[in-house]
Amino acid sequence: MKKRDMQKFKKLLLQKREDLLGNAKRTLTGDIHLDPDDFPDEIDTASSEQNLAFMGRLRERERGLINKINEALDKIDQGVFGECINCGEDIGAKRMQARPMAQLCIDCKSEQEQLERRNT
Repeated sequence: MKKRDMQKFKKLLLQKREDLLGNAKRTLTGDIHLDPDDFPDEIDTASSEQNLAFMGRLRERERGLINKINEALDKIDQGVFGECINCGEDIGAKRMQARPMAQLCIDCKSEQEQLERRNT
């Protein structure tokens, strides 16, 4: 991949990471506690607990995405950005444009998904 393209992806990845970190900061500064006195019945309490659990899962997914972004940024610094970690082939510009933190080429990703479907 050309250095110019890598710099474009680096800028995109840095922006995505900042957006995700901003979301996390907003969540942390929000009021994320349950006070039983705030809810008149068990249904309200259960609904609130379910919302908190959902937000926790969402933040966990975002943390995983931040890790993938950091790995992609490291690959840019090493000059190996855009190479499939499985077969070593070029991932392809269209796939990198759609998902700049992709680690697998489309063929390897398809194979991985087929194996996952078979194992579930």
